Amino acid sequence: MEKSINQTSFFEQKPSEVWEYLTRPELMELWLMKNDFQPILGHEFQFRHNPLPNFNFSGIVYCKVLEIVPHKKLSYSWKGGGMDGKITLDSIVEWTLHEKDNGTELQLVHTGFTDQLHPMVYQIMNDGWRQNTQKIPVLIKEEKHGTNKA
Repeated sequence: MEKSINQTSFFEQKPSEVWEYLTRPELMELWLMKNDFQPILGHEFQFRHNPLPNFNFSGIVYCKVLEIVPHKKLSYSWKGGGMDGKITLDSIVEWTLHEKDNGTELQLVHTGFTDQLHPMVYQIMNDGWRQNTQKIPVLIKEEKHGTNKA
């Protein structure tokens, strides 16, 4: 059986401001990981993190932009693997932004987890997405006040 991560957050900032943190590599690095993302349909890119041998994670996530609707929707593949270089998670990340109540409702749907292969990965990713996305409004506020180093 397949599981999905479904998270919805509300930010006081406009969709255009949140969008910048989903699509500019230097801003994505502040809340997620180093990357070579470009907001171009079909662009292949990587997220890079220190390897985590205890979790059999090589530290590289291979991605490809699947859909991009500026300020509204972004989706990309998310493939990661073990220390042996084999892909063990083949999934899709989808971000949807809705202007709402003078701010932004941000929805994340991350699909492709199986009960047999990914129970621990699912929990780690679910917690990680929640913690990391909550950095976005803080970073935007810091940027507006000139304390963000981006």
